[in-house]
Amino acid sequence: MKRIIVAISGASGLLLSRELLRLLAGPEVRGKVAAHLLISPAAARVAEHEDPRGTACLEDLARLSHQVHDPLDLAAPMASGSWPHAGMVVCPCSMSTLAAIANGCGRNLLHRAADVCLKERRPLILVTRETPLSRIHLRNMLAASEAGAVIMPPCPAYYTGASSLEEASRHFAARILDLLGLPAPPVARWPERISRENAEVSF
Repeated sequence: MKRIIVAISGASGLLLSRELLRLLAGPEVRGKVAAHLLISPAAARVAEHEDPRGTACLEDLARLSHQVHDPLDLAAPMASGSWPHAGMVVCPCSMSTLAAIANGCGRNLLHRAADVCLKERRPLILVTRETPLSRIHLRNMLAASEAGAVIMPPCPAYYTGASSLEEASRHFAARILDLLGLPAPPVARWPERISRENAEVSF
């Protein structure tokens, strides 16, 4: 099975992580993908505020995963380039986590696993969560992008007509699977009809 690392750092957006893990455990990839989960201590604190069940919601994420790893265990297999996997997603990615990745400051397993992705030229998707952005944030995003990461802020696709945050998050999670080269469930895509209608419009 393809191993995919899903890391959750201490930024708002736990719903995005849950929808991503649901897709990675879904029928389209069942038996083909093993999700390896990292949850930072700061992410656990954010969960206390974002979910009415508090940190109990993290148990749901664990059940959707193949294995949960200790974010402080720098001796874990994913800390080495000799442990093969098909990519890593940091969802959501806080600005401090972005800074550590962009500048090679590996203080924990999340940072180190991301650094391994960059040095081994494996997919690394950073779902950056912050607004507005300072020059420091923008510079770190550029540095991470130049090193090989994909910067993917969770921008909703309004054309889908999503009626809930869960639906919008599921569509975004499907886009992440697209980038990882994994089959995604049927979700709203940009209509070809609209593209053709607008083809002759000049701006």
